[in-house]
Amino acid sequence: MTPTRTSRFPRWYTIPVRVCLVTFIGTLLCFAVSLLLAIFGTVIVAALRGGHPDMRIAYLHIALPMALVAGSIVFVLALMMEIRHYRQAKTLSAIERLG
Repeated sequence: MTPTRTSRFPRWYTIPVRVCLVTFIGTLLCFAVSLLLAIFGTVIVAALRGGHPDMRIAYLHIALPMALVAGSIVFVLALMMEIRHYRQAKTLSAIERLG
């Protein structure tokens, strides 16, 4: 006997959970990378000018706006992908039940 694999019907309430999780991770990753690059840039500029680096610039004026923009882009893309995946899974589940 061959085991038959039955797929369960997709649930709409998992979409916001996955979208929020992907958005949070993407925003956090973008904030970390942009902060690292901003700190390097701030230190290099301060060394070239012969002064002390002001890390507030790296946090407030570079990393935070970049993370917010990237987070909103990740949110929109993740939402579009999850809705498309939900609709496709719903259609495939309906076709499987017919067959």
